[in-house]
Amino acid sequence: MDVLKFFNALPGPCAQGLIWGIMAIGVYITYKVLDLADLTVDGTMATGGAVCIMMMQSGHSVWVSLFVAFLAGMAAGLVTGLFHTAMGIPAILAGILTQLGLYSVNLRIMGEKANQALAFGKYDQIVSLRWVKGVPFYQNTNFVAGLFVLVIIAVLYWFFGTELGCSIRATGNNENMSRAQGINTNTSKIIGLMISNGIVALSSGLYAQYNGFADVNAGRGAIVIGLAAVIIGNVIFGKISRNFGFKLFTVVLGAIIYWIVYQLVIMAGLNANDMKLISALVVAVFLAIPYLKGKYFAKPVKKGGAANA
Repeated sequence: MDVLKFFNALPGPCAQGLIWGIMAIGVYITYKVLDLADLTVDGTMATGGAVCIMMMQSGHSVWVSLFVAFLAGMAAGLVTGLFHTAMGIPAILAGILTQLGLYSVNLRIMGEKANQALAFGKYDQIVSLRWVKGVPFYQNTNFVAGLFVLVIIAVLYWFFGTELGCSIRATGNNENMSRAQGINTNTSKIIGLMISNGIVALSSGLYAQYNGFADVNAGRGAIVIGLAAVIIGNVIFGKISRNFGFKLFTVVLGAIIYWIVYQLVIMAGLNANDMKLISALVVAVFLAIPYLKGKYFAKPVKKGGAANA
């Protein structure tokens, strides 16, 4: 493999990692904060892009389009939350139902077409794969996506320090105890799912601009990439600090590492179609590490009391 060629191509995977890192932050909120397995993400990752592109094609500004995409994602999270809390459907099945329904919704949003392209230069984009190199730093996709990451982490750090945010975190830590303390855990779950899917849809809107098109299948396998980013970031950087803001940042670093590895796989000559399999194996391995470490490498506990007890 040509090392120089790899380093020249590095800005692209970093840009994708930053954009998908935003999506992974959304996954982190449900997977780690709420302790829910939410599969709505695979549908929301297409919804955000579809809404954003169609809004831009209709003449709306990119900022309005991204905001509406965020709201569309929150609506999807609300549906999953109501399925789970009001109808008693397990979270994982509620997410699957919403994801399934979103496929038809996404097709309707895009005018019954499987994809919609965004003509480069015709619309006021803020990110593009053409802007990863050779443009002023303030227009560079890595710089813009990095700003989005910092702002989102700062807002979430503030929000989860508020009374409502702490209620959501408490619900994820111990639902029964939270309920005993007077917290409406159903409301906490719904709000958490809405925030999570709103962030995922925002990432999708940025990613659709980056690629120049929205696709109804854009979210297929997104949950695996999101989990890979969360787990890779946690395993590699999790011991450095327990600060909540830093944990969110490690998720983004995990996404960047994932896309750099993806680039290495492609440049090594492996089939890109095998990346989903590789991603699944990576997630399985990193999920198994804490269990295997505790089972085979933990220090044995001495039986019996202290000698001078």
